[in-house]
Amino acid sequence: MRLSRKYFFVIGLALLAASCVTAPEPPLRVATNVWPGYESLYLARSLGLYDNSPIRLVEMNSASEVSHALRHGAVEAAAVTLDEALTLMQDGVGLRVVLVMDVSNGADVVLARPGIASLKGLKGKRVGVEDGAVGAVMLDAALHAAELSGKDIHLVPLTVDEHLAAWRNNKVDALVTFEPVRTELMQQGAVDVFNSSQIPGRIVDVLVVRASLIEQHRSALKKLISGHFLALNTLATHPQEAATRMAPRLGIEPALVLKQFSLLKLPDLKQNLVWLGGATPTISGAARTLSDLMLQDKLLHQSVAVSELAEPTLLPEAN
Repeated sequence: MRLSRKYFFVIGLALLAASCVTAPEPPLRVATNVWPGYESLYLARSLGLYDNSPIRLVEMNSASEVSHALRHGAVEAAAVTLDEALTLMQDGVGLRVVLVMDVSNGADVVLARPGIASLKGLKGKRVGVEDGAVGAVMLDAALHAAELSGKDIHLVPLTVDEHLAAWRNNKVDALVTFEPVRTELMQQGAVDVFNSSQIPGRIVDVLVVRASLIEQHRSALKKLISGHFLALNTLATHPQEAATRMAPRLGIEPALVLKQFSLLKLPDLKQNLVWLGGATPTISGAARTLSDLMLQDKLLHQSVAVSELAEPTLLPEAN
């Protein structure tokens, strides 16, 4: 059977149209654990700011799981503490900081049972802590302040999702933990014997992306970061609405959400441009100081190159 020229013309047009269809943008998977400073991303999603975008927020049970996912390529980006980023980088994971989300100012804490009135009272006690960088940094700072060493306590490794059960079942005498666990345990009588306000600027939460994937996901990353700042604006201008939206995920009442945020410093866009921009980004200096401290205390086993850590071009006004 002979086919007409018209048939081949129609088939040609169809093939041409198919070749012009843009391939769908690959998903941008962003891992987080539960922490008030990361809630801006979920608030942005709840406000519809990520609708019709390839952004996928992936909530994990602990910071250790987030680091594992980033290390093994299960996600492209993650919200982590700066010390967690340095730990990953020393192991060869190429990362860039694209956003400074918060600076802990009391939200990370060492909690003790009633009767342990000070850090020195931890000697000989069971201290629960997540086997990750931020827990190690907090515990190290607390022990230094108490003039104790790791040999003076009984360390109990716990991921953050195990903290509440360990406390209720009397498996620990103290915990290195953070919000929202902090609020719940203090309501049960736990005593704050040390917190991040005593080590200002040490616990910094950042959004990191694998360096090799930035260009592939540039559009989605810009939308992700823009949503963060719009969510912070909603928190500032409509705090009750924002708190009501965030409370279910944090597992607390809306009034307590705002109290938790009072323990954080939330850098705005202008401050982020200082953190990440210019010839000498603030984040590089902070990372260098933190890296030296972690090396000194054997929390890192080799130095980390931080000169190219900052990536400011995804911030809304950077372009």
